[in-house]
Amino acid sequence: MQYFSGAAPTASHVLKLDPGDDVLQAVREFVTAARIRTGVVVSGIGTLDHCRMHMVTTTDYPPVEVFPTWEDEALELVEMQGVIADGVPHIHMTVSDQHSAVSGHLEEGCRILYLGEIVILELGGHDLTRVPNEHGIPQLAEKSSQA
Repeated sequence: MQYFSGAAPTASHVLKLDPGDDVLQAVREFVTAARIRTGVVVSGIGTLDHCRMHMVTTTDYPPVEVFPTWEDEALELVEMQGVIADGVPHIHMTVSDQHSAVSGHLEEGCRILYLGEIVILELGGHDLTRVPNEHGIPQLAEKSSQA
């Protein structure tokens, strides 16, 4: 285990997404425009009419992934959370319909139906990035500790 300590959050941002917005694209555009290098997505809720996520299906390396997709279906975006490192968001989400809930990694193609609300905190005192481990899986690391 590693840990990374820094100053308190330096800014908070609340994004209001409109019908038709692509969730991941909107977050990426905001992170770029706001010049956020390190942060956390602490909340995300809303409704979707298109959704695409990915999840792992194996416990060996390399991981095998599936990409469940919903089109023209009403879904609740129950939650989103993630880490922004080196300006790149890595976000997980849970969506539900009236029968079940599914969680996975947010992909492009998740489109807002009625509303979307996302809260992002910038983290002061951090300069996080992702570095592939021995299996090629990107892991968090402090830039200052990279050789």
